[in-house]
Amino acid sequence: MYEKHRLSNGVRVVAERIPYAYSAVIGIWVRTGSRFEQEGNRGVSHFIEHLFFKGTTNRNAKQIAEELEALGGALNAFTAKEYTCFYAKVLAEHLPVAMDLLSDMFFNSLFAEADIEKERNVILEEIKMYEDTPDELIHDLFAANVWQTHPLGYPILGSAESVSAIDRKAILDYYHQRYTPENVVISIAGNIDYQQVFSSLEKIFGHWSSDSKNKNRQEPPVPRSGEVYYHKDTEQVHLCLGTPSISQEDERIYAMIVLNSIIGGGLSSRLFQEIREERGLVYSIYSYHSSYIDAGLFSIYAGTGINNTKEVVRLVLKELSQIRDKGITEDELVRVREQIKGSILLSMESISNRMSRLGRSEVCYNRVITSDEIVAGVSKVSLQEIQLLAKTLFQKGNLSLTAIGPKGLALDLPQLMTETM
Repeated sequence: MYEKHRLSNGVRVVAERIPYAYSAVIGIWVRTGSRFEQEGNRGVSHFIEHLFFKGTTNRNAKQIAEELEALGGALNAFTAKEYTCFYAKVLAEHLPVAMDLLSDMFFNSLFAEADIEKERNVILEEIKMYEDTPDELIHDLFAANVWQTHPLGYPILGSAESVSAIDRKAILDYYHQRYTPENVVISIAGNIDYQQVFSSLEKIFGHWSSDSKNKNRQEPPVPRSGEVYYHKDTEQVHLCLGTPSISQEDERIYAMIVLNSIIGGGLSSRLFQEIREERGLVYSIYSYHSSYIDAGLFSIYAGTGINNTKEVVRLVLKELSQIRDKGITEDELVRVREQIKGSILLSMESISNRMSRLGRSEVCYNRVITSDEIVAGVSKVSLQEIQLLAKTLFQKGNLSLTAIGPKGLALDLPQLMTETM
C-alpha cells in the first residue's frame, strides 16, 4: 500500500514503503512537457531537463554527476509530452543525499549562458542522431501527420531551428511559469519511513511558493487522416499506420489495453504471428497506444523491405478489419488478460517501476491508479466492448499512414483500404 501526503504549499507526495528492499527511488514529476510549449519555444521543456544537470549555486556539473555514483546510486531524467521527471535511485540509507541533490538541482540551477550554449550544441547533436534513426523518427512524423500544428504533433526535442532560437529569458520564463507547486508531484518507493520522508520533504519543499498562475488544460487536437512519405536512402521502409484513439480518462481505456495487446502487443499478437512468424515479411512489427489528457493515438509500426511494403500494409489492414467485423475469440481474451496481469505484477518487482507508477498516475490523473485497479479493469473487459471499440476506431476515414523509405515509395492507402476493408 501507498500513502499520500500534501505539503503545506500544496506539493503532492505519494510514497510506498517496501521493507524488504535495499534501495529507495525518488522522482520529482512536473506537469509540463512539449504539450505546453508555444510556437516560439519548442523544445524548451527538454532543454531545461538538460540544464538541471549543468550546475547549481552549490555544485558544479561534475559534482552533480559524481555525488550519487560515488554511493553506487544513479541520477537521471526524461521529458515526455505532458510531464517531466527527475529521479534518483540509491541505497535507502542514502535517500537524504538524493533528496538534497535533486532539490538543489530543482531550485538552484544556474542556467548560465555558457552552459546554455554548450547544451544547445549537445541537443542539436541529439536531434541529428534522432533524425538519423528512422525506426525512432517515424513515430514523431506519424504524430505530426495526425495532429498537424497542435503541440501534440511536435517532437519533444524540438527542431534544430526552434532549439537554436531559445535564449536564457525564454528558459527562465518557461521555468517560472510551469515549475510551480500545483504542477509538482514527488513520488518515493523503497525501504522508507513515511513520517520521516514527509517531514524531510516539508523542510526542503514546503517553503516554496509561486505567483505564476497557469492552466494545465489545453485545447484538444483536431486529428486529420492521410498518407505522408519521406524519401530517404534507407535499406528498409519504416512505417506507422494508425488512428486517433481515446484519452487517458476514457472509460474504454481497459478495452483499449486489451485490444492493443491482441493486435500487436507481443510475440503472440496477431500481427507478429501473421506477418513476422508465418510470412517472414518483417523483422519488427508491433502496436502501441499513447493516451493524453484529451486525446489518444493508436499506432502500428513495421520495418520491411520496399518490395514487401504494400503487402505488409495490406495484411495490417486486413487484421484490423477482421477484428472490427468479427471481433476476437474468447480464448484470445483469456490469454491477453493473463498476459497483462502477469506483465503488471512482474513489473511491481522493480522499485523504480513502483516509483514511476505512483508519480505518473498522480501527475496525470490526480490520483494513484493501483496495479489491482488495472488488473480488475482488464478482467471486466468483454468481447462486445472490444469489438465496439474496434468498430469505432478502424474506419477508413480514420486511418493514416506515414513512411520513410527510398525514392519512389508510394502505396495509395485509399486503394489498399478499398481492397481489404
